[in-house]
Amino acid sequence: MNNEPLNISIMGRDFCITCPDDEREEILLAAAYLDNKIQEIRAEGKIVDSDRIALIAALRIAHELLVLRDGTDFDINEFRRRIASLSRKVDEALAHEDN
Repeated sequence: MNNEPLNISIMGRDFCITCPDDEREEILLAAAYLDNKIQEIRAEGKIVDSDRIALIAALRIAHELLVLRDGTDFDINEFRRRIASLSRKVDEALAHEDN
């Protein structure tokens, strides 16, 4: 685990998280991808609540992954481990921001 914090920005909010060195670039890419999806939904103008926008973005991304899984040898257990890891990191970032 790297002791250097990783700064990401999602929905105009900055988060500081820690992650293993070998996942830093992937986390940055994932944060940028998520933020782009959120911006697309915001631009549609149909949803204004930030929580709902984030949920719809997450559902769209999950759908994309499931579609990709059908065409490849997708390891669902690895996917679940990665999602759990990302979820912990988001929780840590939110707890850190609240302090």
